[in-house]
Amino acid sequence: AAKHKQIRRGVKEVQKFINKGEKGITVLAGDTLPIDVYCHIPIMCEDRSLPYAYVPSKSDLGAAAGSKRPTCVILLKPHEEYQEAYDECLGEVEALPLP
Repeated sequence: AAKHKQIRRGVKEVQKFINKGEKGITVLAGDTLPIDVYCHIPIMCEDRSLPYAYVPSKSDLGAAAGSKRPTCVILLKPHEEYQEAYDECLGEVEALPLP
């Protein structure tokens, strides 16, 4: 997704595109402090039936998103170039129990 520029990074950008109705998988970092920075994002995802998952580290999340800086939330958008991998990831995230 990072190669095809199909990732939204950061709380403000992810929140803006969720409000616009963009679909995708939301990934949140578990080590973000204070938690108030992004505690509204899971609620927004549940209201719009978007899958979301947590990862332990925001530095790992930033690196996975192709950024040199840590980030606390990303939104992965579907794209035809990696649709099969996206669908597999979507199935795995939806199978996770809600936190």
